[in-house]
Amino acid sequence: MSGDLSDDLFFGGRLKLLQPRKGHRVGTDAALLTAAARGRMADGARVADFGAGVGAVGLSLALSGAGRMTLVEIDPATAGIAAENIRRNGLDDTVELRICNVADVGRRDGSPRRDSLDLVVANPPFDATRRFRASPDADKARAHAADEGLVEIWMRAAARVLRPGGGLVMIHRPEAIGELVARAEGRFGEARLRAVHARADEPAIRVLFAARKGSRGALALLPPFVLHGEGDGFTPEAMDVQRGRAALAMDDMKTPAARAGVRVGADGPDQ
Repeated sequence: MSGDLSDDLFFGGRLKLLQPRKGHRVGTDAALLTAAARGRMADGARVADFGAGVGAVGLSLALSGAGRMTLVEIDPATAGIAAENIRRNGLDDTVELRICNVADVGRRDGSPRRDSLDLVVANPPFDATRRFRASPDADKARAHAADEGLVEIWMRAAARVLRPGGGLVMIHRPEAIGELVARAEGRFGEARLRAVHARADEPAIRVLFAARKGSRGALALLPPFVLHGEGDGFTPEAMDVQRGRAALAMDDMKTPAARAGVRVGADGPDQ
């Protein structure tokens, strides 16, 4: 293993992941997106992970029951690490890797094809250029600074490859809510928004967005998800998400169990 890479365990030790020691690293965003996607993913589902990076979200979903997973990553070096992570987790028969721009997905020969997927998960680069200085690390800057119109491009690509009724789950910054809703118009409906807060009395730091292709269902704003209590540690619900033990509810949450916002797996806590 290169000295530039760390060898880490995620989601209660179930996922072995090589990743760069410097630059953009897997963290809470990946855990949140994975948990939200698990709340929308049926066993055997055909799934694509847009902007897969080293594969954290896509591989965790493959280990959680996805029937077929396609990782889409534009950077060849990062994709090379993802390929090694596929091998190290024994997922060669379940996961395929495409090194391409998300904008090209569903337009050319190769997987995923048009109208073929049950679920797309996406963690697009955030537009950090307007409010923050660019990161001094080139990879981290690219991971956190979006090109103009990136949400539109990724929404359009997801709509191409999802089957009618297929789901999209995306994580973004709260200031992107207006764009997420606007770009989904005419492509996706039954949209659900769930704000993520570091603490209950602080502004949201992330928003989870879920929608279904071709649906005409109305938008719903779900109860917020809080990461930390009074101390620095995670809340029990957030710890379940961090360890891959739970799915985050992205539905109307009309029942008492659903209103708790977290569905803990039947296998119980990690040891």
